[in-house]
Amino acid sequence: MSPDRRGPLVVAHRGASAAMPEHTLAAYELALEEGADGLECDVRLTRDGHLVCVHDRTVDRTSTGTGVVSEMTLEELAEFNYGTEDEPAELLELSALIALTLDWSARPVKLFIETKHPVRFGGLVESKVLAELQRFGIAAPPSADHSRAVVMSFSAGAVWRIRRSAPMLPTVLLGESARYLGGGAATTVGATAVGPSVKTLHEHPDIVDKAAAAGRATYCWTVDNRSDVELCRELGVSWVATNHPGRTKKWLAS
Repeated sequence: MSPDRRGPLVVAHRGASAAMPEHTLAAYELALEEGADGLECDVRLTRDGHLVCVHDRTVDRTSTGTGVVSEMTLEELAEFNYGTEDEPAELLELSALIALTLDWSARPVKLFIETKHPVRFGGLVESKVLAELQRFGIAAPPSADHSRAVVMSFSAGAVWRIRRSAPMLPTVLLGESARYLGGGAATTVGATAVGPSVKTLHEHPDIVDKAAAAGRATYCWTVDNRSDVELCRELGVSWVATNHPGRTKKWLAS
């Protein structure tokens, strides 16, 4: 997860989600076309054990339906429209997003997968994610820099489960607290990177240097303003998650 010499690499937060409905195939395809270096998604388990790309506990905000993701089957969730009335979109499964990432031939792209917690399935989420990555042959990369997938979570326990089962797979411990990220939590679980919010970065800019001194990269979210992009570049942030991947790439190239 080494940073680019010109500045941070750009991760499309739920795809190019400022322009297209989040977590839709169209949002991720646009992000790739705009030059994103990485794609970010949130994953949850359906009642029948399928990994789907949905941020919220329910689908009420992002679809035409209603209900709790973990209480519904894949078939039930697939009945809803996750796009717009003019441009409908299907529910996106993690497997389809992995395939899109690996099939993109223009340049290597990393997939940043965030597991949501607390959830009713507990650690089964991480087990399912690892099984899916194994199915695609990317669960055991030769090194963190050459990995095509990164697993992230606000849950230290989730990061620890990934590190224990797939020690070569890069991980990000996400958090709002500089004390949490800069303290012993990241060391205890073996995270290869820390993930502060841009608000936390403003309040504690030294978090980047402290992470680097411990051999960790920094992943900052959600970076949509030009001044925040410049701050990340000045501080040496490795990856920035943004809803505007194309615009952010242009800013960094200027």
